[in-house]
Amino acid sequence: MKIPKTFAILGGGIGGLTLAIALQRKGIDVTVYEGAPQWKPVGAGLGLAGNAVKAFREIGIDQDVLREGKVLKKVVIRSKSGKPLMSTDSEAVSKRFGVVNNFTIHRADLHNVLISKLMPGTVKLDKACVDFTQSDDGVLINFKDGSIAKADYMIAADGIHSVARKKLLSNVKTRYAGYTCWRAVTDDLPAGFDPDETSETWGQGTRFGIVPLTKGRVYWFMCVNAGPNDPMMRSLAPMDLLTFVRDFHPLVPELVKRTNKVIWNDIIDIEPINQFAFNKVVLMGDAAHATTPNMGQGACMAIEDAAVLSHLIETNENIEAAFRIFEEKRIRRTTKIVNDSWQIGRMAQWENPFMTSLRNVALSLMPKSVTDNTFKFIYDVSLK
Repeated sequence: MKIPKTFAILGGGIGGLTLAIALQRKGIDVTVYEGAPQWKPVGAGLGLAGNAVKAFREIGIDQDVLREGKVLKKVVIRSKSGKPLMSTDSEAVSKRFGVVNNFTIHRADLHNVLISKLMPGTVKLDKACVDFTQSDDGVLINFKDGSIAKADYMIAADGIHSVARKKLLSNVKTRYAGYTCWRAVTDDLPAGFDPDETSETWGQGTRFGIVPLTKGRVYWFMCVNAGPNDPMMRSLAPMDLLTFVRDFHPLVPELVKRTNKVIWNDIIDIEPINQFAFNKVVLMGDAAHATTPNMGQGACMAIEDAAVLSHLIETNENIEAAFRIFEEKRIRRTTKIVNDSWQIGRMAQWENPFMTSLRNVALSLMPKSVTDNTFKFIYDVSLK
């Protein structure tokens, strides 16, 4: 008779919760340890591409997630005057790949769906990991509150500032992208707002994204070139941000004016690493491959991770081997996403007027085959 294996997941974010759901649906014993003392609605909006929806479908919760979000019809990149530079028909992409493509959801709504799919008692709150040790008997996890937990295996889904990764790969540091970001959600929608379109407006050193959500809300974000951890940027209120977009097309400043509260953070990632598996411990999500948000693939990659890893755990008696296979399957793909997203962000944040004019012309002339190949790479993913 096989003795059931136990799994500990560090981190109750999107990736960790999705993996816990997937494992429980396969009859596997899992506990999630989350450092926050209580659940709070966090973050703003979130865009999920078809690969994430495909992974949710593999796990069996895609319809539950889709019910809480909004499917959009098109994606547009605009110049600061509002002129479309590049446009993608999301419905056509969805039809081509057989999966909902341009989908948006409030992070809090997605979080609530995921929590609702877990068995009661799965998540332990106020359990911030400060250290762990591996032995032949499993993994011993030490928490900030002085308590200890034991599991046969541990999955570190504890984000870009992962305690587990810092211990296993002490030389890996976060990398500042060169721009800072404000995010907000408002339900005060101006005239001319298109509820079926998600867009980015590219200026000179400033970029503004508009992402419609359900319930008459819109999520917006603004990226501005700045030094890291700038105290002035941290202190800005919504009305202060108008100075960055005063020459953008009217919808942009109107959305800012109709916003009461913003969330601020610098944009960071980690340079691609070449190891996720460490015997009885494996890294996933942002702990393994944190990326800038320029391709909208951060959460998507974590959700993919959950589908792939749960399948490998179920189908491999040797879990350490499963972790190594996961590493082999995921590194090449996630590395490309991190690198491509970094390069897109650099181009989108160009400041030089001449270079930004050339960029805008290049975007408007880009062959459809280029975007088609990008979609193909993203959506043609093996989840087993």
